[in-house]
Amino acid sequence: MRLENKVALITGGGSGIGRASATLFAREGARIALSDMNRDSAEETAEAVRTAGSEATVVTGDVTDGADAERMVQAAVEAFGGLHVLVNSAGVSGRNALPSGASPEDLWDKVLDVNLKGTYLVSWFAVPEMEKAGGGSIINLSSIMGLVGYPAGFDSGFSPYNPSKGGVVQFTRNLAVASSAKNVRVNCICPGFVDTNLTAMLKEDDEVYRFLEERHPMGRFGRPEEIANAALYLASDESSFVTGTPLAVDGGYTAQ
Repeated sequence: MRLENKVALITGGGSGIGRASATLFAREGARIALSDMNRDSAEETAEAVRTAGSEATVVTGDVTDGADAERMVQAAVEAFGGLHVLVNSAGVSGRNALPSGASPEDLWDKVLDVNLKGTYLVSWFAVPEMEKAGGGSIINLSSIMGLVGYPAGFDSGFSPYNPSKGGVVQFTRNLAVASSAKNVRVNCICPGFVDTNLTAMLKEDDEVYRFLEERHPMGRFGRPEEIANAALYLASDESSFVTGTPLAVDGGYTAQ
């Protein structure tokens, strides 16, 4: 097992990439602490973790709140005795962050808060615990939109999503350099468009969905399990010489 005797905290663990990562990590021997705003969803993932043969604990909270972020980390430590892996999977897009009609300023603040500040805060509390445990791995969820812009004509140019995910890439690099002496590796995954709750709205318009599928040379959206496989590599000792890296898992999107 690639994560035997490891403890992993996964934010946004109630659905999508977070859920896929939790169940995969469980099959590889990790004990899982799940954080999500929606307790029912997190409990469903916890049950899947247990079915996979591992242990799970659930903590609800808001990654943008420092006290909640600290509580998430401490929940993992108190339940399982330490922390070795953090997957910062909690995230929103401009499409679902706030109700329709929200002001540009409120939308900007919300998306940057969840995607960038949330990643920062949970990591802030995780690093010292990983150092106590002898080292660890932080996997941040960025996006290909942290590396490139939206296709011409798809967006107004004022989307807060791209800057938030670009910030995650730079935060990853900076924290990786600073944390290397603590035996803590920090990397991020930059997925292409993936079939999750965040992209469900895009499928409501067949023309838009086909347009985006065609932007990927492989001709399709990714699956959460495919991103989880990359997270497993970064969480495991197989990536022991990998830190500060944005890993594109995007069906060739950014190769164009």
